[in-house]
Amino acid sequence: MTMSIRSVIRGTGSVLPARTMRNQDFAGIVETSDEWIRQRTGIEARHIAGEGETTVSLAEGAARKALDAAGLTPADIDVIILATATPNNTFPASAVQVQHKLGITHGFAFDVHAVCSGFVYALTTADLYLKGGAAKRALVIGAETFSRILDWEDRSTCVLFGDGAGAVVLEAVPADEADAGAAQGIITSKLRSDGSHQGKLYVDGGPSTTGTVGKLRMEGREVFKHAVGMITDVIEDSFAAAGIGPDDVDWFVPHQANRRIIDASARKLGIAPEKVVITVNQHGNTSAASIPLALDAAVRDGRIKRGDLVLLEAMGGGFTWGAVLIRW
Repeated sequence: MTMSIRSVIRGTGSVLPARTMRNQDFAGIVETSDEWIRQRTGIEARHIAGEGETTVSLAEGAARKALDAAGLTPADIDVIILATATPNNTFPASAVQVQHKLGITHGFAFDVHAVCSGFVYALTTADLYLKGGAAKRALVIGAETFSRILDWEDRSTCVLFGDGAGAVVLEAVPADEADAGAAQGIITSKLRSDGSHQGKLYVDGGPSTTGTVGKLRMEGREVFKHAVGMITDVIEDSFAAAGIGPDDVDWFVPHQANRRIIDASARKLGIAPEKVVITVNQHGNTSAASIPLALDAAVRDGRIKRGDLVLLEAMGGGFTWGAVLIRW
């Protein structure tokens, strides 16, 4: 009998800023309405970071909750991987700042920048470290303060995004290869990118170009046009690698960007609506934080249970996209 390593999620956690901004609150900022936003996006509210709330502070809070859920302490963590497109500083990495706030002086920490796909990329990276024996336990975080890079005069983007953080604790666990399909942990991951689409969703600034932070810019129709096809292709590749089909999935936890994209993707894949975890209505698009926020919500309310097959997917600027299949 041969044994392999599986990366098992031991705990989840999330944090949202104190301030909630509902659709009606945009009335005095840009020309829009609650009905216009709901019909096009499914968003009703989002959380906006206030004074003293940063990507690092939100990430730390989510990390502590995930550690508590896992029954572990910061001393048990070997590596921290933080997915974010809105770090506290150009450098050092926000992950090492979280490491310091948690009181960890061993191991290593770094950021992953793949925008809305960041958490999927970070989870896949952590899985490879654990399977390769470089670490025993990993803290994987998605945290964003997108409100700080929005153009609040652009109604096509400022109504879409929110702030928040979510985290998971991964642990390397031996698994019997003969029963790999039933064993807990990450089963397969598929990542993609295509830089030819970078002009469709980007920030118009940076240290090496403008010397400024810049503001988010998006060609919404172009992003929507590509999203469903890219998402379904990478998920179908994951199904093929795992030898399963859509009926085998217990829960679909997609990137929470737009309700219409989520619904169209689920229909194309043949995943029943009741299996789709939706939080975009209350969180808006929180980029790399959106999947772990939704995942934590579904774990804590009892929907996701031990033995369930959970599918994660995301697509973000670049374009980047990817999917992860997990046995809970």
